[in-house]
Parts: sequence; structure tokens; C-alpha cells
Amino acid sequence: PRLAHLHLHSTMKNKNNDPKHTSKRAKSWFQTNKINVMEWPAQSPDLNPIENLWGDIKNAVSEAKPRNVNELWNVVKESWSVITAERCHKLVDSMPHRCEAVIKNCGHTTKY
Repeated sequence: PRLAHLHLHSTMKNKNNDPKHTSKRAKSWFQTNKINVMEWPAQSPDLNPIENLWGDIKNAVSEAKPRNVNELWNVVKESWSVITAERCHKLVDSMPHRCEAVIKNCGHTTKY
């Protein structure tokens, strides 16, 4: 799905302390583009909703059992193309519940 179709107006970004998100260059880019970044504790469960979408694609690949790279690529493209804006909205809207669950569980794994 394209982000433009989601009509997201927030400028808040979460990051999972991946080195590419915490580099000086990335920090500078976020600051230059006036993007607020949520602080994310190290070793915390990954609450980024995109992980759910990657899981959808992984499941589609597992079910399709592609036999070569072309079949794999086709499954990935097809599974990505059927992800709806509604699915994305629901994942984004779940963020307060996700954060509450992590806090309640003292930072340990949650159902998310």
C-alpha cells in the first residue's frame, strides 16, 4: 500500500533502535524534516505495525511454496498488493493498545 492513500497526518515515527535508524545521518534527516521520533528502549518488543504486514507476506510465501526466485517475487508482489488501507489503519490505530500492553508487561513480549 502507498502511504499517501492512508492519509496519515502525524509526523511521529517509531524506530526499533536498528543501527540504520540511529545513525548520525538518520538522526539528522529526521531533525531536518521535522519528524518527531518516539524513543524506543533497547531490547523492547518490536511494536512497529509494519512487522505485521511482513508477517502477512511471510505467511503468503509459506502457503504458496514458490519453487524459484520469480515465483517468490510474484507471491511477494501479489501479497503486498492486496494489503488494504483499512488493514494499515487498524494496525496504526492499535498503537496505544500495543504501548499499554508493553508497559503493563514491563517491556516483555506481548500478543502483538
